[in-house]
Amino acid sequence: MQKRSFIYQLLIVSVLLACFSNRAAAEASDKLWPVVKEAFFAKRTIADADFMKITGPRRAESGAQVPVTLTIDKSQTDADAIKNVYVIVDANPIPLAATYHLHEALGKLQLSTRIRLETDSFIHVVGETADGKLYVASTTIRASGGCGGAVDGDDTAIRAAAGKIKLQVESPVKFGDITPATFIIKHPMFTGLQRDLVSQGFKPAFYINKVNFTYNQQPLMDVDFGVGTSEDPYLRFDFIPAKPGLLEAKAEDNEGGKFSHELNIKN
Repeated sequence: MQKRSFIYQLLIVSVLLACFSNRAAAEASDKLWPVVKEAFFAKRTIADADFMKITGPRRAESGAQVPVTLTIDKSQTDADAIKNVYVIVDANPIPLAATYHLHEALGKLQLSTRIRLETDSFIHVVGETADGKLYVASTTIRASGGCGGAVDGDDTAIRAAAGKIKLQVESPVKFGDITPATFIIKHPMFTGLQRDLVSQGFKPAFYINKVNFTYNQQPLMDVDFGVGTSEDPYLRFDFIPAKPGLLEAKAEDNEGGKFSHELNIKN
């Protein structure tokens, strides 16, 4: 999506969701999805998919840290492989939590992450093929307060720590076979909707917005994060290393900060 179009869509969604806010605050509402769908995928057909799933707790302990797992039972080498995945929290002020761009070395997608929920909501995962076909799966999760609220802490220290990356793979590695990798980056992921406890003003949005993963300089997965992703973004995903090499993660935040980490994978 182009930046201007994307911002315009978010404004539309925010305005239209206000019409349903009373219902959404009480429980997950299935009335929100048609509005969100039209804002992001206007006039496009979206088919239900039994090969794609999103799962999570029925009730999350914290709306700021909601674990979810995405699975797609199609290989990236299939002719009709899903190449883009959109994670949408219907009732969030900014519904698009993240977009994943997938590449062949991932095999079948198996990915766990953590998102924010402002209130009880349907979570939709929309998959897009290279030729533009769309598929959807969904779940509901009960949670609250994940996008707003108050934050405190030493802003200087928070910014100094931002960008520190942990990257690891399970061993022993079997080359040519599925290998789980775990990525965590330290970052407050301020949403722009949280109040500073000292000033009582809104904290400016400050978040990781891009992460690119490569193996031996070949793309694995490109991630566009939104503020619907939790503090200290976490990803656990499978990939298939063909031979020993270098796994790299390069991240960027919305203020232009750049961070990277690499891991040599050997026999």
